[in-house]
Amino acid sequence: MTWLLAFDYAGVAVFAATGALAASRKELDLIGFLFFAALTGIGGGTVRDLVLDAPVFWVKDPTHLLVCGVVAVLVFFTAHLVESRYRLLLWLDAVGLAAYSVMGAAKGLALSGSPTVGIVTGVMTATVGGILRDVVAEEPSVLLQREVYVTAAMAGAAVYVFATAGGVLAWIAAVAGVTAAFMLRAGAIRYGWSIPAYRARAGRRPENIADRR
Repeated sequence: MTWLLAFDYAGVAVFAATGALAASRKELDLIGFLFFAALTGIGGGTVRDLVLDAPVFWVKDPTHLLVCGVVAVLVFFTAHLVESRYRLLLWLDAVGLAAYSVMGAAKGLALSGSPTVGIVTGVMTATVGGILRDVVAEEPSVLLQREVYVTAAMAGAAVYVFATAGGVLAWIAAVAGVTAAFMLRAGAIRYGWSIPAYRARAGRRPENIADRR
């Protein structure tokens, strides 16, 4: 098994677990667990492959669906043992984001040859599944939180892309990218790290705009 495939299965499994945990918070049945696990586990990679006009990864290798199913069943029978499921969801999501930011960047870079495309597909793969999970579960979307999220995925993808461009071995670049993404997201969860946000300001009054014509 190549490191790329290992990252792929790991990302699917971890994101599937976060989807199943979201289902547990909504007290859904096993089918609901399976749906949320699959939606979160393969959502980002599906959008990435469609954008890249590549064969959708889980259609080519249905093992990814089996991974989602196994994880969903395991969480269905063990979620009640976790004291804070939302906290666990956040940390598992951080692990999945880190792994998938590199996985998505690697695939985008390989298929397009463009560092920019690699970074974009890395961000897309790492974040879309979690966003879909939160929207469907009617949970506060991680995308709308002030804490670093998309930025962490972008950092992980960028580290991988630029490291490989600099001649670093692919697996070393991958480890560096995963570490960068996870550390940023972990800091956001633990310490509330964020980047400066836009602050609304009062607009000009209509009469002032008219005076300047």
